Amino acid sequence: MNDGKRLSSTAIADQLRERIQSGRLRPGQRLPTQVQLADEFGVQRGAVRQALRILQSEHLLTNVSKGSPPRVAAPIPAPEEPRPALVGLAPRLEEAFSEPDVRIDASCLTAETLMRSMHAPLNLIERKKVSPKSVKVRIVLPPRDLRRHYPAPDGGWGHDDDVDRAVHQRSVDQHKRQVAWFDGHFHMLRTAYRIDANVEFRVGDGTPFHKLYLLNDTEVLFGHYVIGTKEGEVEVDGVSRDLRDAWGTESRLFSFRRQYGARDELFVEDTKTWFNALWETLSPDVKDS
Repeated sequence: MNDGKRLSSTAIADQLRERIQSGRLRPGQRLPTQVQLADEFGVQRGAVRQALRILQSEHLLTNVSKGSPPRVAAPIPAPEEPRPALVGLAPRLEEAFSEPDVRIDASCLTAETLMRSMHAPLNLIERKKVSPKSVKVRIVLPPRDLRRHYPAPDGGWGHDDDVDRAVHQRSVDQHKRQVAWFDGHFHMLRTAYRIDANVEFRVGDGTPFHKLYLLNDTEVLFGHYVIGTKEGEVEVDGVSRDLRDAWGTESRLFSFRRQYGARDELFVEDTKTWFNALWETLSPDVKDS
């Protein structure tokens, strides 16, 4: 097998990887025991054990640390194509709500996409298709008093005080409506369905340029805001004014899931660490302002 030379754990992993990728070892099939592999390759069990750990880190094997021989892992699913936020988020929330403990973290310009997409899992709860024990949601939004990069008067801030006030009030009213919607529906989850449901809002420092959703610490949905001019969005003294704004519901969401492999797993873990650290630096939203 090795012409009298002691194989390294990397070389053993290379040979086993080739068997898996060529189909000689199929998904779900058990490998020989570590003793049998050590005898085949003419090495100590420690080298075999390290080779198996290498393949497990590549998501090619499962059960490596158990007492029985490891199995060949099922193929890693291909990442999903990016989809518009309002189309892509709802089915991901439905899957997230199938877990007993639901956790959603979001950082966004407004909570509109999340609010509209939440109708899908709430409908499943109402129809008794899912019944989570707890639902915890944390949302980071820009502060209400911020003059944002968008929405903003089409010509920029500072050219017309009346227009500035109307655009700013529009953002404040939208913020209040969305916070009230989440508070009301999560109260319903607690009282009507006895679910330990809690939603918290905190405010960031500026205008977000991206939207991000972390679902159950296993998947990140990330998208860039689509920015442009919206015609006639604000009326001042009977005249419709244009806005520079973002189409958040049309942003394409790119999915990163732990099951897609080591790269995505690292992205999800880094996002979780980043969001938790960010959350601790921010102030709670003032809901009655």
